[in-house]
Amino acid sequence: MQVWHPALQRMIPTNLRFGPYELHSRIRQLHKHGVKLKLRPQSYRVLEVLLGRAGDLVSREELRQQLWPSDTFVDFEHGLNTSVKDLRNVLNDSAIDPRYIETLPKLGYRFIAAVELTERPSPAVTPTQSVGPSDTLDPTPAIAQIESRNTRAVVAGWVVLLISVLVIGGSVAGYFQWVHSRPHSPPANERVMVAVLPFENLTGDSAQEYFSDGMTEEMIAQLGRADPDHLNVIARTSVMHYKHSDEQVDQIGRDLGAQYVLEGSVRRDPDKVRISAQLIQTKDQSRIWARQYDRQLSGLLALQGEIAQEAADEILVALGDRKLPSAPPAAEPPKSDEAYDLYLRGRYFLAKRTKQGFQQAAECFEQAIAKDPTYAPAYAGLADTYTLMSEYGFAPPSEVIPKARAAALKALNLDGKLAEAHVSLAAIAQNFDWDWQTADKEFRRAIALDPNYATGHHWYAEHLALLGRFDEAFPEMQRARQLDPLSLIIQTDNAVFLYFARQYDPAITQFRAVLAMEPNFPRIHILVCAYVQKGQFEDALADVQKWRRLDDDSTYWTWTLAAYTYGKSGHPDQARDALERARSLKFGPIDPLALVAPYVGLGDKDQAFAWLDKAVAEHSPGLTALKVDPIFDPLRSDPRFQALLVRVGLDKP
Repeated sequence: MQVWHPALQRMIPTNLRFGPYELHSRIRQLHKHGVKLKLRPQSYRVLEVLLGRAGDLVSREELRQQLWPSDTFVDFEHGLNTSVKDLRNVLNDSAIDPRYIETLPKLGYRFIAAVELTERPSPAVTPTQSVGPSDTLDPTPAIAQIESRNTRAVVAGWVVLLISVLVIGGSVAGYFQWVHSRPHSPPANERVMVAVLPFENLTGDSAQEYFSDGMTEEMIAQLGRADPDHLNVIARTSVMHYKHSDEQVDQIGRDLGAQYVLEGSVRRDPDKVRISAQLIQTKDQSRIWARQYDRQLSGLLALQGEIAQEAADEILVALGDRKLPSAPPAAEPPKSDEAYDLYLRGRYFLAKRTKQGFQQAAECFEQAIAKDPTYAPAYAGLADTYTLMSEYGFAPPSEVIPKARAAALKALNLDGKLAEAHVSLAAIAQNFDWDWQTADKEFRRAIALDPNYATGHHWYAEHLALLGRFDEAFPEMQRARQLDPLSLIIQTDNAVFLYFARQYDPAITQFRAVLAMEPNFPRIHILVCAYVQKGQFEDALADVQKWRRLDDDSTYWTWTLAAYTYGKSGHPDQARDALERARSLKFGPIDPLALVAPYVGLGDKDQAFAWLDKAVAEHSPGLTALKVDPIFDPLRSDPRFQALLVRVGLDKP
C-alpha cells in the first residue's frame, strides 16, 4: 500500500481510496465498491480540493477562489452549501458525527479520513517512500528530495517517512478498524431487522410525550414502508417495552432479534423543534449514522412524517449501499395532535385483551374520531376493538359486529390503501360472515400494502391455522413474531396454533413462556385444554383455580373449563356442579359455544350438538376453530358435525 500525500497530486493522475470509496481522477468519477456514484460536477471538484488537502483546513475563501471565482457571494454560498450537502449524502456522512468531511464553523472544511494511493506513481517516485505532511503542493522540493542519493538525504528521507507513518498510522488503523466494523450490505434475499426505540422526550414536560411517541410511530411506519423486501422494522408494541429503559443496546438486539437500533430524542421550544437520531449496530454498539434536524414548529404531524421519510432514506442508503426508490406515500396524518395521541392510547389498551382494556380502547378511538372524523386508522382501531370484544365473549356479536363493520368500511372509504382497515374487514368476514375467500383476499391485500404490519401476518396466520393449513400458518406466524417479538397476543397465539396442530408439548412450553412474561394475560387459559389433551388433569385444575382467583369467580368460562376438565378426568358429579355454577352466573350472556366443552367432557353428545346449533344460530366467533380444535375430536365422526362444518364454511356441501 502506498501512502498518498497532496504533494503528489500535481505529479500524476491518481486513483485515491478512502473507506469504501475510490476517486478516479482521469475520468473524474467517484466509485463505491466498483459502482459509479452520481455526483454533481461541482460537488466532485469540491471533493477533489478537499482530498488534495486531506487532514488540513480548506477555508471557504480558498474554495471560493478556486471554484467560484466569478460568482457573486450569494451564488458561492448557495453553491458550496449545496455541494457539501450533496457530498455528505453520497458518502453517507453526517455533519454531527463526520467520518469524512468535518465542518469547522466560520472557517471551512477538512477531510478527516485516511486516504491511500491505489495507482502506481511515475518512476520518479519510489513507491515505498512518502512525503512529509509539512510539504507544500509544489512537487519540486519533493522530487529533489526523492531523487537525491547522498547519505544525508536518505537519512532525512527515512526520518520524514518515520514521522509520516507515525502521524498517519492512527488514521490508517482507524480506517481498517472501520472497514471491519462497518455495516455490510445484506444479500438480496436477506432481511435486516431494525428496532426503532422510543424517542426520548427532552422537553421536560410529560404532556409532550405524545409528540415523542408519535415520532417513534412515524419512524416505524416510514422505515417499514421504505424497503419491505430487505428492511424489516420491529412493531411499536415490542419497542415500547424499552421506554425509559437503561437496557444496553446489545441486549435489546438479542431480545428483539434486531441487527440495528435507531435511537432518537425530541426537544421542543415554543416555535422550534430539534429531533436527533442515530443508527447503532447492536453487535458492537458502533454508531453508523447520525443526524440532527432543526425545524420551525408548524404542522407537527406533517413535520414528523417529513423527518421520518428523510431519515428512512438516509438509513437505507447507509445499510444498503444504494439509494432506493421513494417509499409509498404514508397515510394522511390526523388534523389534530390530540386525535393521534388518543389513537396511540387506544392501540395500547387494545393490546391488553381484557374487558376493561377493550372498553378503554373503544373510548379512545371514539374520542380520536370526534377530534378528527377523517382519520382512517382510528376507525380501523375501533373496528378491531368491537370485533375482539365479541370474540372474547364480552359482547354479543349482534350488538357489536354491525358497529365493527361500519367502522372498517368507513376506514376503507377514507383510505383504501390502509392495511389496518383491510385486516379489520378480513377479521369480520372470517369470524362472523364465515366468508373465508373474502377474508383470505383482504388479508393478502393488507400484507401487500404493508408487509411490516405484524397484526396482518398474525391474523392471516390464524386464518390459515383455522383452515388446517399449518405448513403455511407457522411461517406466517414466525413473520409476525419477528416483527413484534414481545407481543403477548402473538406469542400466545403461537402456542394456540401448536395446540391446534396437536403439538401439545411445544404448546405447553410456549404457554409457559408467555406466563413468565405476563402471568395474568387472559388468552393463556387455553393452556388448560392442552393439559387436558395430555392427561395432566391436576395441572389443568390448578390452572383453572388460578384463573378463578384472578377473576374473582365472576366469569363463566373458568367454570366451563373446570367442568370440561372434571368430565374428561372421570369426575362427572364435580363436572355437573361446575357447569351449573357457570350457567347460574349473572355476569352476562353466555356464549353457547362455551357450554359445548363441558358436555363433550361428560360424553353427552346430544347436548353438545344442541349447544353447537345455538352457537351457529348466534354466529359465535369461536366456531371458526371447529375444524382444528381438539376439544371437538370426540364429535368428528358424527354426521351432524360434518353438517356443522359446511354451515360454517369450513367444508363443502
